[in-house]
Amino acid sequence: MAVARRRAAVGLGLAGGACLLLGVCLLLAGPAIVKEQVVKNVRIDPSSISFGMWKDIPVPFYLSVHLFEVLNPTEVLDGAKPILRQRGPYVYREFRYKTNITFHDNDTVSYLEYRKLFFRPDLSNGTEDEYIVMPNILMLGASVMMENLPNFVKLLLSGALAGLKQEAFMNRTVGDILWGYDDPLLDTINMIVPGLIPFKGKFGMFVGFNNSNTGLFTVYTGMKNISRVHMVDSWNGLKKVNYWRSTGCNMINGTAGEMWPPFMSPTSLEFYSPDACRSMTLVYEQSGEFKGVPTYRFVAPKTLFANGTDYPPNEGFCPCRQSGIQNVSTCRLNAPMFISHPHFYNADPSLVNAVEGLNPSKEHHALFLDVHPMTGIPMNCSIKLQLNQYLKQVSGIIQTGKITPVVLPLLWFAESGNIEGSVLNQFYTNLVLIPSILDYLQYIFLGLSVPLIISAAVLTMMSQRPTDEKSLCDPTTPSTPPQFSETTPLLQDTSTSCQDAAEA
Repeated sequence: MAVARRRAAVGLGLAGGACLLLGVCLLLAGPAIVKEQVVKNVRIDPSSISFGMWKDIPVPFYLSVHLFEVLNPTEVLDGAKPILRQRGPYVYREFRYKTNITFHDNDTVSYLEYRKLFFRPDLSNGTEDEYIVMPNILMLGASVMMENLPNFVKLLLSGALAGLKQEAFMNRTVGDILWGYDDPLLDTINMIVPGLIPFKGKFGMFVGFNNSNTGLFTVYTGMKNISRVHMVDSWNGLKKVNYWRSTGCNMINGTAGEMWPPFMSPTSLEFYSPDACRSMTLVYEQSGEFKGVPTYRFVAPKTLFANGTDYPPNEGFCPCRQSGIQNVSTCRLNAPMFISHPHFYNADPSLVNAVEGLNPSKEHHALFLDVHPMTGIPMNCSIKLQLNQYLKQVSGIIQTGKITPVVLPLLWFAESGNIEGSVLNQFYTNLVLIPSILDYLQYIFLGLSVPLIISAAVLTMMSQRPTDEKSLCDPTTPSTPPQFSETTPLLQDTSTSCQDAAEA
C-alpha cells in the first residue's frame, strides 16, 4: 500500500506541477497572445479578419428620414408660430463599399467610399409619392442670403419670383424634396446674382447623396503602429479644413467613423464627418453588452453643438445663435442652415418653444455608438442629425411676408446598423470567445494545481508512516537498547504492532 501511495503522490504531484506551469504560462503569455491576435486581425491588411468588413461593409445599414410638415403655412406668413407634424420614417437600405484602395509607403491607405440607397416601403411609414407642405428651401434661403444686397436687387428677385409663381411654402412629394426636382429658380437666381448658388440641375435635400462618395480619405493602416490604425491622415488631400474661424475647429481629428484603434479606454472617441464638415467627439457613457460582446457606449456630450458663450472652444463655429444648433452655412454655400440633434434635443428650450410639435427625448433622439473596446469595432450604432433652416421676413422680397425669425426644423435622419449573422459569429468566435477561453483556462489550471499539489503532499506523508513502524520489527535494522522511564512499562508486547507492520 505504501508503494501505491507513493506512486499516486508522484502522479498527483506531476499533474499539479503541470497545471501550475500551464497556469503561470497562460497568465504571463495569455495577454500577449490575445493582443497579438487582435493586432493581427484589426489592422488594415488584406490578410486580417476585419479587412473584408472594412472594405465592403457587410453590416445592414438603414437611413431613416423624418420630414416636418408645416400645418399652418398661411398663418406663418402672417407672423404666427409654425405648427409642425413629423412625417415618416421613410426608410432606405444603405450599402457602402470602398474603391480606389491604394496602399502607401508611409503606413497609410487611401480610398473612396460610396453609398447606394434603396427605398424600403415595407419598413417605411408612407411612400415617396405622398405630398408634404414644407418651406420653399431654395427661395427662402436665397432671400436671407440676399438680405444685405441693394433694394433694387431684392425687388428684381421678388419680381422674378412672382413671374415664376414661387411662394414661401411648397407642396411637393417626398421623392422630390429628398432627391431633387427641376426648379427654374436656380437659373434665375444665378442670373440676378451670379455665383450665389453655384450649381445647376435638380435641387433637393439629399441631391448628390445617393451613388456618391464621401471624399478621398487617407488613413493609417496600423501595420507599423497599431495605436494609429484607422486614424485620418488627410481628407481630400487636406490636413485641416477651412470652413471655420479657429484652428481647433478646422482640425481633422479621429477616424473616418467606421472603426477605431483597439484597446480603447472608457473616455472618448473622435471621428471626422464630411456631412457635418467637422470632427466630432463622443464621450463614454456606460459599459454593456451587444449579443454577448462586451461594449462601451459613447454618446454626444451636451457641448457638441453648444455656442461659443456656453462652451468657448466652439467659438470657431460661430456666428452662433442659441446653444444646441451649429451654423453650417460656411460649408453649405452660405445658406442659412443649422444642424442639431433631432427635435432640438439637448438644445436651448427657446428653440423648442419657437415652434409647436416637437417632443425631444433621449430615447428617440440621442445618438450613440456601442464599440467593442478590445478591437475598436462598432457593434451597434445610430447616428442622428437634424437639418434646420433660418427663416425671416426680408424687406424688399414680398414673398417672405411677415415671417417671424425662427430656426425651423426641416428633417432629421438616423443612420443605424449593427453586426449580425455570420459576421457576428466569426467576430465573436475569433475576437471574443477564444480570448475569453484563454483567460479562463489560466485560472482553471492555477485552481487545479492547488488541490493536486496538496493531495500529493498528504499522500507522501501517509506513505512514510507505515514504513517507520515496520522498521521496528525488521531484524536487519540495528537496534538500540530500550530507554526506560517511570512511565514506561517494564514489559511491552510488540507482537501485535509488528504483525500489523508485517501485514502492511
